Amino acid sequence: MQALRVAGTSLIALALFGCASKADVDVMRRDNDEMKNRIFAMEKGLNEVRGDVKEGIEKSLAANRKSLETLQKDVGGYQKDMETIRKSAADLQATLDSSRVDMQVLTGKIDDVRILAQKPADDIALLKDDLNKRLAALEDRMAKLEAGLADQQKKAALAQQTPEWLYQQAQDAYKRGDVAKARESFGKFLETYPKHRLAANAHYWLGETYYSDKNYDQAVLEFQEVINNFPDNRDKVPAAMLKQGMAFKEMGDPKSAVYVYRKLIEEFPKSDEAKVAKEKLRSIK
Repeated sequence: MQALRVAGTSLIALALFGCASKADVDVMRRDNDEMKNRIFAMEKGLNEVRGDVKEGIEKSLAANRKSLETLQKDVGGYQKDMETIRKSAADLQATLDSSRVDMQVLTGKIDDVRILAQKPADDIALLKDDLNKRLAALEDRMAKLEAGLADQQKKAALAQQTPEWLYQQAQDAYKRGDVAKARESFGKFLETYPKHRLAANAHYWLGETYYSDKNYDQAVLEFQEVINNFPDNRDKVPAAMLKQGMAFKEMGDPKSAVYVYRKLIEEFPKSDEAKVAKEKLRSIK
């Protein structure tokens, strides 16, 4: 603007004093126009700069606002963290206080133990002697119990090796209805002790197991073992003959049954089995 004023002043001066030619005036005019264009361009650039500066300032302000909000959030989080830390510190303090109380109680107990440990040595010696006596008595009792148990086990082992024990096992199995087990045990007895005084009984009861299973053929054979091999056994021979006759009857052979019943009545007329045989004969006739 100052340059424009200078150019205008120069033109006025030339016009007034008439010292300048027309060509000079034209030059001055061109210079003046050029100066105006430059000034316009400068003002335009200045406006652009102002706009850029304003936009930069606004962006900077927006960024600062965002940073401020983030900072506020961080401050809020920091405050929450501080609150958590304070609470944890309070909990820790409470734990420490509780530990101090526990320590005091423990210290008291230690003091009690220390007092007990300071009791006269005679009391401790008496207690030790009493405990030793009780332990000795207990050990003696345990030794006697172990000896008794060993003796019982030995007796049980010896009992299991006797024929009477094996025969009783077979009898018990038959009484409880385990016919298969009874047959197996009686068979084992006869295999091991064929000449034993209970062999006749074993053959008889073996026949009874077959009779219970309606295996009458095998029952007849076992009863015949009693009749043939133990004729002097006046307890089991009549019983075997009676059951043999009954087996023949069940087999559908009444003639054989009648023969056995008559022979039983003839040989053992006073036996209980003979009385039963008479009844059986009447039913057959």
